[in-house]
Amino acid sequence: MKSTRKASLALVKLCCRALAEKKAGDLRVLDVGEKSTITDFLVIATGTSEPHLRALRIELEKAIDAAHTHLVGIETAGESGWTVVDAFDVMVHLFSEEKRQRFGLEKLWRDAPEVSVDKLLEEPAKKRKPAARSAAPAKRRKAKA
Repeated sequence: MKSTRKASLALVKLCCRALAEKKAGDLRVLDVGEKSTITDFLVIATGTSEPHLRALRIELEKAIDAAHTHLVGIETAGESGWTVVDAFDVMVHLFSEEKRQRFGLEKLWRDAPEVSVDKLLEEPAKKRKPAARSAAPAKRRKAKA
């Protein structure tokens, strides 16, 4: 049974933040919920090297684990340039630049709406306390003409 859209978006946001912190390249999110029976969102990112891809995967695993979210599985082959992290409603694909171009998931899912990563990464506006006013009003200097 699929979870709510709000919970899925919260997981997408968590994944995007973890990947952005580790400098993932060309981070994109596709809403495939209306087109796929296996997941709601695809998160796609590029790593610069095998060690970078490994670091992205590890950071992602830590973030998902800290959120107490169940991972269905992780599929990667050594030096393959492609890792899939399956968190049921969210599937994350980590690619080398070459593999990303070769497999073209964005083209495969071109009919799926894209979710703005910038909006996902925005920090919610914090409520500010009004500035305390001083007891004595500030004196203003008159400009000399």
